[in-house]
Amino acid sequence: MFGIVRPCSHRLGDRLKTQWMAHLCGLCLALRGDHGQFARIVTNYDGLLISVLTEAQAERARAGGWRRTAGPCPLRGMRTASVAQGEGARLAAAVSLVLASAKVRDHVADGDGLLKRRPVAVAARRVAASWGRAGERSGAAVGFDTAVLVDAVERQIGIEALAGPGTSLLTVTEPTETATAAAFAHTAVLAGRPGNAQPLAEAGRLFGRLAHLLDAVEDREADAAAGAWNPLTATGTPLTEARRLADDALHGIRLALKDVEFTEGRLAHLLLAHELERSVDRAFGSRSCGHAHGPDAAFGPPTGPYAPQSPAGPNTPGNPFGGEPPRPDKRGLLAGCAVALGLFCTCQVCCADEFEGPWSRKKRDGWCGDCCNCDGSCCDCCNCCDGCDCCDGCGCDCSC
Repeated sequence: MFGIVRPCSHRLGDRLKTQWMAHLCGLCLALRGDHGQFARIVTNYDGLLISVLTEAQAERARAGGWRRTAGPCPLRGMRTASVAQGEGARLAAAVSLVLASAKVRDHVADGDGLLKRRPVAVAARRVAASWGRAGERSGAAVGFDTAVLVDAVERQIGIEALAGPGTSLLTVTEPTETATAAAFAHTAVLAGRPGNAQPLAEAGRLFGRLAHLLDAVEDREADAAAGAWNPLTATGTPLTEARRLADDALHGIRLALKDVEFTEGRLAHLLLAHELERSVDRAFGSRSCGHAHGPDAAFGPPTGPYAPQSPAGPNTPGNPFGGEPPRPDKRGLLAGCAVALGLFCTCQVCCADEFEGPWSRKKRDGWCGDCCNCDGSCCDCCNCCDGCDCCDGCGCDCSC
């Protein structure tokens, strides 16, 4: 499971957590229903935002037809549940398939893991092509032309090949911004709210920028160790500038959401206005804002995993632990797919307190686990609206 928006169950509360899981399960079932069991592996946190936005804008009478009761599932402890259905879930599935297809092709081009072997690479290309065609069919069924996504992926390859020191980081993120802007804007069409298309396109554009930036920040050290291409390293962009761009994008998303007319927008607001902020903090290892000043701000000394490391070696006095332990290598595409299937089938992704990411091997919190450092009281650990004016008039229950 991948994506930058990974909310904590304590911050969501029971009602919003139920809605969030309904969209997550709806995306997974839409993939299975239209494209088979194996397609469920492309289920991701960010893709379900498409389903969330579509339902948030729909009239209540129509929204009632966008849910159904699904049968027992191991990931829900063999319980039935109300899940999202309809055009929002199908658009989310189409976008997820096309982007997953692009990701597979990218891994093949880089020769990651087992993909260095020709037979495996050939099989992976066939899977990617199949997902691309499936996404195109699903997109066409809901009136969305996935050509804009495919074009963005193709342009991304060319831009990365030409990027170098001095190239603007926003030049590198532009194709991702264009793709997400189109997907977000189409939710307004599906919901019958054409007036929302423009602000949602702006929110989607900035979300795409954030997704690209945070992925680059989180992978910077691993890419450097593996000799892989990374936009921050290639363009010579310091982390302080990346943080400034991330904070500006987050602020722009909040402003764009104020212009969107929602029928029931609490979940969409919480995910895009508040959980995204926590995603930025998590990626940069900081709770500060890039526009703040002082030693704890993003423009001060780097914090968390990006703080200056001690030059002490394994035999240096005062370093009794023998230096930093080696980090496990990322898994290849097929090995990661096998591990992901095992995590799903054994329910570890939802029932375990913590599990290892199938591809990145980073520690992830279980969907139903406790990811707050608190005693379970949401109000004691969240305070999601403190110092934030983006909730004025949005109707979200930020008081927990």
